[in-house]
Amino acid sequence: MSHAEIPLSKTALLTVDLQNDFIHPDGAYGRAGQGAPEIAALPARIKPLADLLRQKGGWFVSTQFTLVPAKGGEPLISPHLKELRPFLKKGDFLPGAWGHSLVDELQPADLTVEKIAYSAFYMTRMEWVLRKCGIEKLIIGGIVTNGGVASTVRDSHVRDFATVVLSDGSAAFNTATHETAIAALKPVCRVATIAEMIDEIAAA
Repeated sequence: MSHAEIPLSKTALLTVDLQNDFIHPDGAYGRAGQGAPEIAALPARIKPLADLLRQKGGWFVSTQFTLVPAKGGEPLISPHLKELRPFLKKGDFLPGAWGHSLVDELQPADLTVEKIAYSAFYMTRMEWVLRKCGIEKLIIGGIVTNGGVASTVRDSHVRDFATVVLSDGSAAFNTATHETAIAALKPVCRVATIAEMIDEIAAA
C-alpha cells in the first residue's frame, strides 16, 4: 500500500514536544531565555493541519518530553541534558503539571504519549498505542528538527509506518541546523510542507 492509499482514518499528525515548558514564555525554557521565533511560531502554523485532519477522521497524537520525578520529586535528568540545559530544575516537565502539557492552541490531542528521550518511540507505549488504533501513517512535526523530530522520524521508518516529515512544521534553534536535519531525513521519509498536506487531505 502506498502512502497515498492509506485512508485518513489510519493517518495521524504526530507532534513532538510542543509543550508549555518549551514554548510558552513562562515555561522552563522561556524563563531561561532559551527559544527561537521559528519554534514559537509552530503551534499556529500546525493548527490548521491538525484541525482539518481530525475533521476528516484522522488523529492528532501529542508526544510530551518528561522529566520523571524520583525521590523527593527531584527529576531524573540524563547527564548530556544536564550539561546542555543546566537551568532545568524540580517541577520542570513534571507529568500532570502545566509546563508538561501540550500548548493550549493545539489542545486537545486524541492521544498523548510521554517520552523520556529524543525519540517518541524509545521506551514508551507509542508503538502499542498506534497499532491499537490502527494508525499506519504518521505526519511528523515539532521540535527540535535535529533532535526529537529526526529521532522519531527514523524510528517510525524502521517500524514500517508510512512517514512524512513537515519541513515547515518542524523547527530548531537556528535555520541552518533545521535545514541540514531535514535534508538528512530525505532518504528515510517523504518531506512535505503543511500546505501540501492540507491540500491532499482536503481532496481525500
